[in-house]
Amino acid sequence: MRYCKKCVYPELAVNTLIDDDDGVCSACKSHEEFKNLSEEFWKKRKALFEDLVERYKSKDQSNYDCIIPVSGGKDSYFQTFMIAKEYGLKPLLVTYHGNNFLPEGQENLNNMREKFDVDHIVFGPSVKTLIKLNRLCFKKMGDMNWHAHCGIETYPIQIAVKFNIPLIIWGETAWDISGMHSPEDFVEFSARSRLEHSMRGFDWFDMIDEEEGIKAKDLLWARYPSDEDIERVGVRGIYIGNFFKWDANKHSKKMIQDFGFRESVLPFERTYRRFSNLDDMHENGIHDYMKFIKFGYGRASDHASKDIRDGYMTREEGIQMVREYDHVKPTRDLKRWLSYVNMTEKDFDDIANKFRDPRVWSKNKDGNWVKSNIWTSN
Repeated sequence: MRYCKKCVYPELAVNTLIDDDDGVCSACKSHEEFKNLSEEFWKKRKALFEDLVERYKSKDQSNYDCIIPVSGGKDSYFQTFMIAKEYGLKPLLVTYHGNNFLPEGQENLNNMREKFDVDHIVFGPSVKTLIKLNRLCFKKMGDMNWHAHCGIETYPIQIAVKFNIPLIIWGETAWDISGMHSPEDFVEFSARSRLEHSMRGFDWFDMIDEEEGIKAKDLLWARYPSDEDIERVGVRGIYIGNFFKWDANKHSKKMIQDFGFRESVLPFERTYRRFSNLDDMHENGIHDYMKFIKFGYGRASDHASKDIRDGYMTREEGIQMVREYDHVKPTRDLKRWLSYVNMTEKDFDDIANKFRDPRVWSKNKDGNWVKSNIWTSN
């Protein structure tokens, strides 16, 4: 396994490629492009954004200006701050509630209406259905959080169609994660990206399951609107990260100071950051542990790579974060989830091991799973 020479990403990180000539990954190269953009570039992007939202703004005060899908996290706060406070628009916040919020995350979510003076729809499926989906999707694809990816990228679009609100404003783009896009790309939300990437190629009808007792009517919230409805309303999803320089650390600091956003009180077991994924305890816990099981890296690698690129951490410090966190089995989080879905830890391990990528993992003579590591490979 090769690792990027600038950050700590392995070759199998999500959609990331490592250049054979200099050993630097596509995410670092893309980030460098964005970092070197001039102030004039961002002024032009800001003007484009202002023109765009003005065109979509409700002209007769009879409707909302846009929808913002929010989880109550740091990015949600920043998106809502920009739209409601900086630009004075009237957004409708829409939340998919997957029943996994940390206490601080739930408090942050509850506070958004008051802090930003906005209307807010919070939707959550039946808890029994969520438990069944957690269990089924873990077995089917090694991702107990499939329902969350589906929900946040489906329910707000349903609301856009029902309320005839064409503009949906999302947060950051994926350029800093994988290097898929350049500064000239205007990435927009699409049904294809939702299905192929966020939802792993599975749709709601794939979750109808006789053994679990999941029926079609249990999944009404997971059905993407028809092409005809999307076209009738003119639904369009843009990313605010296309128009403004994105820095999660800087944004988080402002949201904490100005709007009372709360970080996690307890440290996470699998990463050093405390301001990310408070809306879903499993994203930093066993969901991320499954990424490590599958591909040999985890959330600490993601966070360290971003912080290295933004100058908050050296690569050597990042390697230490990976060494400390990436391999950790999150016992606190796992205990909660096993009780939630009525499964044993042995059942969990047996199923999880089926998803190990043979390009990463092999068994040694003692029968233990082993892989190459960044501190031994570089």
